[in-house]
Amino acid sequence: QTTGKEFTVATFKTTRLIDQHTLETVGKNTLDFRISHRFGSLNSGSLNAWGIDGPVDIRLGLEYSPDGRFMFGIGRTSMEKMVDGFLKYRLVRQATHGGWPLSITLFAGAYRLALKDNNAATQGYDKYKPETNRWSYAYEIMIGRKFTPSFSFQVAPWFVHYNMVELITDKNDAYGVACVTRLKFTKRMAITFEYAYRINEYSRTKYYDSMGIGWEIETGGHVFQVHFINSFGLVENQFLTHTDTKWNNAGIRLGFNVSRVFTL
Repeated sequence: QTTGKEFTVATFKTTRLIDQHTLETVGKNTLDFRISHRFGSLNSGSLNAWGIDGPVDIRLGLEYSPDGRFMFGIGRTSMEKMVDGFLKYRLVRQATHGGWPLSITLFAGAYRLALKDNNAATQGYDKYKPETNRWSYAYEIMIGRKFTPSFSFQVAPWFVHYNMVELITDKNDAYGVACVTRLKFTKRMAITFEYAYRINEYSRTKYYDSMGIGWEIETGGHVFQVHFINSFGLVENQFLTHTDTKWNNAGIRLGFNVSRVFTL
């Protein structure tokens, strides 16, 4: 029996835009192998090849969906030797007619840093004991719409919690709202943009909002994304809250993402 409901497809091409998750999940019984890479900042100068010589941040990830709506993934990031895992669920899907005008996806992530406390011997204690001090968490509600075949937009309130903070005056919670947009200009290429606004100043250390612009190209089973962004971190508890360089003094970095999907 036909219900007359047709769901909108490919609001975004992949599960990430630049750093930000999109409302998309991978298809049923699909495994996504992802490589994300971030170079040093342009303002490091010509001797450092404007950031190409490093330092670099790399994340390798594996992400899978058994049904095309529920998705989970794990990853390892070189910055802070971070291991992350996440759950993602497409709660509501936009329909071309006979249904919802928006898509809504829920996200929850957990992050464990594996650094050693280099000051443990001199201070007489290890700040990473107990184990819970290594952990932080992030949550998002992604709400978006594909307005035309070429233009999509998403907004996402976010919340990050740290079990341990560096200074006694720091807060354990940070929150804000992020937006992402994609403008497709050929069958396989698009311009992308994302911005994450921080509502509260949870730390006395100076951080900035994360902002990036990129170019995306689909080549068969691969999606290649190249971009400029002021964030060095590649996972939510890093780039949403700990972006320490800014655009207006060339504190931006070249980066790229590569996605390869496999149907199992």
